[in-house]
Amino acid sequence: MADKSKLWYLENFNLFEGLDQSTMKRLNTITSMQEIKKSQPIYFAQDPSNSIFFLKKGRVKLTRTSPDGKEMIVALINPGEVFGEMSIVDADERTDYAITMDECLICAISKNDFREFIEKNPALNLKLTKLIGFRMRKYSERIEGLIFKDAQQRVISFILNLAEEQGKTIGDEIFVKPFLTHQDIASLTACSRQTVNAILTSLREDNLIDFDRRKLIIKNKSELLKLSE
Repeated sequence: MADKSKLWYLENFNLFEGLDQSTMKRLNTITSMQEIKKSQPIYFAQDPSNSIFFLKKGRVKLTRTSPDGKEMIVALINPGEVFGEMSIVDADERTDYAITMDECLICAISKNDFREFIEKNPALNLKLTKLIGFRMRKYSERIEGLIFKDAQQRVISFILNLAEEQGKTIGDEIFVKPFLTHQDIASLTACSRQTVNAILTSLREDNLIDFDRRKLIIKNKSELLKLSE
């Protein structure tokens, strides 16, 4: 991949917004770009935590596995987002797995190079600190939801969050593309796949949503909000 293309991708990450051209060129020299096929691992739990990643294209899921082998999705990473950033603070090894959900384009930088880079750019350091704080708050909200909400509330809260983060409003409806498999939603909401299927089917029958493998349509957000509480 041409350096010019890599630089263009880096310039379009919100994290690097406002950095001058010479700083961006320096960043360009210490990063690498890689295309990774669908359903491929980027790193495994207990791997050395040596790199930070920036996702340009596709989706990545961060998962953990219980002692009995059950997968739980910790987070979904979308284009323009950073992952593996905890290696900057204190992690010597990964605690989760990163797996591509689509064909992905990923930029990587070693944590040592990135530490040196952010030390010279205090504004970037502040942005990264805010990002880590935001991620931790999202994780905390998810844990609260798993504890205090029933299965239907968890699934509805999840699709509302998905619509807020990735949805496009067209008329009175919100479109989310692409949608997730029922198994992925189950892994994100601590439900069985059969429970997720039953809840989504019921919501569709009530004309609150519509969905297929490619998209989700929110038809009545206000009613969904009531059901999620």
